[in-house]
Amino acid sequence: MAKQIERVIIIGLDGAGNFIKETETPNIHGLLEKGVLTYSAQANSPTISAECWGSLLHGVSPDVHGLNNDIVATKTYPEDSRYPSIFKIIKQARPTSKLAAFSAWGPINHGIIEQSAQDHSVSQPDAELVESVATYISENPDVALIFVQLDGPDAAGHQHGYGTKSYLASITEADQYVGTVLDALRKAHLMDSSLVIITADHGGGGENHYSHGSDHPQNKTVFWGCHGPGMNTKMKLKEGFPIMDTAAIVLQALGIEQPGQFEAEVPEGLFLEQAIIDKK
Repeated sequence: MAKQIERVIIIGLDGAGNFIKETETPNIHGLLEKGVLTYSAQANSPTISAECWGSLLHGVSPDVHGLNNDIVATKTYPEDSRYPSIFKIIKQARPTSKLAAFSAWGPINHGIIEQSAQDHSVSQPDAELVESVATYISENPDVALIFVQLDGPDAAGHQHGYGTKSYLASITEADQYVGTVLDALRKAHLMDSSLVIITADHGGGGENHYSHGSDHPQNKTVFWGCHGPGMNTKMKLKEGFPIMDTAAIVLQALGIEQPGQFEAEVPEGLFLEQAIIDKK
């Protein structure tokens, strides 16, 4: 009998688009090629971090959650919003669940995820951040959800241009950081019972070599992949799979009903069998 999914780890490479196919990413490819992987997933519009991470974590489009970079930089996400994040949904369904957010871009932790739903919250540069993630995993094997956001690729894109050698090198560096997180899961003997999702919030360099925000395919098209027990590894995600669906996939994996206002959906056939946590 296949192991159940006991926890979900989301790893996001900010601004990486689908450029992982153009540079060395042995850790990401080594995992996702044994799971489900697409290079044609679609970010939300506008292709800006707050809007895109907001949709991935709240399961609704930007015009519904209403977040943008200016708002998340100065305000905390309202606890009474009709559009809670998956963190808040999980915490309400299972108050004792351990939930942790590790974001190099700090506004995610205070402006996109509700404060009441984070048992552990860290904002650090990428290299330090993944060491904190690794330590947390070793000390908290019973964690239910970990969100990790790495900022290096987007910073390199803005500085050097998306698609340049320096930018691609930053994605390879981010892959090394992903490897640190995966190694921590393996050392704690948690990999076989974890659903790991790795993706990007948006790409860049479409209309402006050093930026993003438009609906240009290079800004909108991103990679998305997952690996875990009970996943249908023979499945091909539909062209244009929306990364917003990540929110619904996480709740399904943890056996938690998604709210009626969700726009996110679980792709039919993604879960090969019932490999989710018993709601008890």
